[in-house]
Amino acid sequence: MKIGTKSLLFGAHQFLIHPFFVALAWWRLYGFPWDPRLWIAFFVHDLGYFGSPNMDGEAGKEHPILGAHIMSLLFGQRWLSFCLLHSRYYANMCCCAPSRLCYADKLAICIEPAWLYLPRAWLTGELAEYRAHGATVPGIDNTTAWTWYRTVQAHTKKYVALNKY
Repeated sequence: MKIGTKSLLFGAHQFLIHPFFVALAWWRLYGFPWDPRLWIAFFVHDLGYFGSPNMDGEAGKEHPILGAHIMSLLFGQRWLSFCLLHSRYYANMCCCAPSRLCYADKLAICIEPAWLYLPRAWLTGELAEYRAHGATVPGIDNTTAWTWYRTVQAHTKKYVALNKY
């Protein structure tokens, strides 16, 4: 089974746990998400990881497309952009600002407790990939999985605080 599929089934992007924390992050950033379309976006935005051989590589970068198409079919072009631009990669490619979903998605890791996140990410193999990527980011301490997680949380909180709108 490929890492992206494992992530959705029981890893960092588990299809029930991750959307819950994205919703909670949205609530903290923008208020309670009353619009039912937001809840659907929380659940579909990462479905494109299904079948992906990596999380941060070329295939993993394409993950927003499926959720964006689902949102477009259900609710129109505006929601395609909302979902697609949760990815900073796509936002940069389109010369657009990331959508609000990006900031809620990023903040989700800051809300989720390490005891819940780390075992899932380790089990799927995502943790090794994320830590390898984190080694290239200034200020991320890769000494242990716990220090990596705590420094990623701190780094991400600063990013969201500086960029959310």
